[in-house]
Amino acid sequence: MLEIGSLIDGKYKILNQIGKGGMSVVYLAINEKANKTWAVKEVRKDGVQNYEVVRQGLIVETDLLKKLKHPNLPSIIDVIDEDDTFLIVMDYIEGNSLETLLKEEGAQPQEKVISWGKQLCDVLGYLHRQKPPIIYRDMKPSNVMLKSDGTVTLIDFGTAREFKERSSRDDTVCLGTPGYAAPEQWGGSGQTDARTDIYCLGATLYHLLTGHNPSEPPYEIYPIRQWNPALSSGLEAVILKCTQRDPSERYQSCEELYYALEHYGELDEKYRRQQKRRAGLFAAALSLSLVFGTTALAAGNMERGLTANTYQSLIADARSGATKEEQIRLCEQAVSLEPGRADGYLELLEHVFLTAENGAVSLDREEDEELRSLLSRTDAEGRTYENLLRENAEEYGRLAYELGLAYYYYYETEGNKTYAVKWLDAAAQSQSLPEKERVRAERLGAIAGYYTQIGLIDKAGDSTVSYLDYWNQLTELTAGNLVDEDNAMTALRMYQELAGQLYTRAPEFAAAGVSREQMKEQLAGIRKHLQTDFLEVDLKEQGLEEMEQSLEQLTAQAEEQVDAVFSQPQALAEHEGV
Repeated sequence: MLEIGSLIDGKYKILNQIGKGGMSVVYLAINEKANKTWAVKEVRKDGVQNYEVVRQGLIVETDLLKKLKHPNLPSIIDVIDEDDTFLIVMDYIEGNSLETLLKEEGAQPQEKVISWGKQLCDVLGYLHRQKPPIIYRDMKPSNVMLKSDGTVTLIDFGTAREFKERSSRDDTVCLGTPGYAAPEQWGGSGQTDARTDIYCLGATLYHLLTGHNPSEPPYEIYPIRQWNPALSSGLEAVILKCTQRDPSERYQSCEELYYALEHYGELDEKYRRQQKRRAGLFAAALSLSLVFGTTALAAGNMERGLTANTYQSLIADARSGATKEEQIRLCEQAVSLEPGRADGYLELLEHVFLTAENGAVSLDREEDEELRSLLSRTDAEGRTYENLLRENAEEYGRLAYELGLAYYYYYETEGNKTYAVKWLDAAAQSQSLPEKERVRAERLGAIAGYYTQIGLIDKAGDSTVSYLDYWNQLTELTAGNLVDEDNAMTALRMYQELAGQLYTRAPEFAAAGVSREQMKEQLAGIRKHLQTDFLEVDLKEQGLEEMEQSLEQLTAQAEEQVDAVFSQPQALAEHEGV
């Protein structure tokens, strides 16, 4: 054991012992130079069996924590790996574990438990969104520290693991705590996933609400109101759903569970009775002659209306979220509630991701992964959110169009035409979009397709790209008043596309038969659009002034390039067919 007063690694002075487990001792230490306290977890070789196995587990634990950053997780500051001992220096969490709280006070107030549950949902959801996902697997009151400000911190990552998506073998034998662990952790029935953590969290909330430890006799999780009838029936339903033996019958994500905890009152029997009573009165007011089937239909419509109102409330809350992380979480909750509607996805895309930072609009790689991950999530029946959305053709077409534009123009600031093709093609085939948007999606998709072919040579040694077709698509795309048809930013982007391609590919266009006059006519058209179409647009207010200036410069450079190409005898000869 470490001696009180000793100095570790020349900088951590041991103050006193603050905890002891089966194989480790935790000390409070101070870095006197920084005047900062830390917790030091010590595991000694002579204190445990199979020390090397334990040591490797600790290395896995610290490696996991080092790459994570979340307000409900401790930070690893230092790891000292010596021959006879393994020391982990981490944040000192001032407070008590929820296990200590249960021992001292018993069952906890419902609202407090819900608050802790939502915080734990948030941190588990963060772990599950890692690439690859991290499954915690040992949620229980002793692994949750409660701080004086009411926030909780998740500790002890000794059983956490990274999820192997295509693995079907059992990976969880004897890992977890009996009573809290999900059935799949003990039955050899396959690897754990996010739903395993949902079971463990449900068991933990059960213990906190009832004071009855599921790892002690009778080793069962009963309906919570069997212990305390004053508890919410809605909350009881949430806990029971979390702790279903079949993972497919639990909440499928922490976002779904978070939403359920936030709206548990809507599940209460009293609430349901009130809604049914209101629906009945509403139906009676419509007509005394309505048959019972019509009444049931009206009640169903009212219930669906309630869901829609909640869905819209989440989106409205996301719009006013204090942080980007909060906005993402609220949007994901809305999508989880109704994955077949486009509004939640569009809110995330347009008002969270596509916001100007440092004067530029960009969809970055991490945001792209967030969108892909959301669309690939599955419901209880294994259907992906994208497939559920695809069943609603109008909603799918709307999202496809906006995603296509986002990838085309804004991915990593410069745009990624390859990523855009799938969504633009889907939008072009949509029968519900306005014609101008379908046509624009078709043309942008065709141009994006050219980008994938530029530079490729067929077996005959010729380019696979028809630059004349490419030119025609570009000029058709920029015809008309794009400011009125779409918006100022899209107009500037499209004109940049035309000017930029003229600047870089004028020789290929000339060789394909496009004349100097045609090219310069298009460049003159850009200047005219800038002079006439933007008169009622305050470019400075919209943050587009710099973009306009850049377009003017690019247009001038493109004009010089066109003149240079046609001043070369070889280019002129090719153009004239000589």
